[in-house]
Amino acid sequence: MPLLDKLREQYGVGPLCSELHIAPSTYYHCQQQRHHPDKRSARAQRDDWLKKEIQRVYDENHKVYGVRKVWRQLLREGIRVARCTVARLMAVMGLAGVLRGKKVRTTISRKAVAAGDRVNRQFVAERPDQLWSGRFYLRQHMAGLRLCGVHH
Repeated sequence: MPLLDKLREQYGVGPLCSELHIAPSTYYHCQQQRHHPDKRSARAQRDDWLKKEIQRVYDENHKVYGVRKVWRQLLREGIRVARCTVARLMAVMGLAGVLRGKKVRTTISRKAVAAGDRVNRQFVAERPDQLWSGRFYLRQHMAGLRLCGVHH
């Protein structure tokens, strides 16, 4: 709320807060927390301490650790904290681990399996409709055999 601090002498807290659609008590609460950090909530105080620890672990590991590894390192050091808390604080701090990329595949050494020879290598037909290749599926039905599908 540094902007409000600059403009409050000129315009007053009430009009500025009404323009921002916040209660003046919110402004005064933030002021008090800024000037008296010991009066902040226990969660806020712990979050401040955890942010320093998270930043330390992140920096010590060359800024490559993500949430899971930072969390595991904190647990190894005896700092009991939930994984979701580490995730939340790292997001607030703008920290993220390095993502591993997939290895680029430049050569495909194995060839695809050749299709089966269904016409005994006789690909030339002497007349139309002489040579056909495909599969059809018959199913037993109460009324007899039924053609269910054809696959070319």
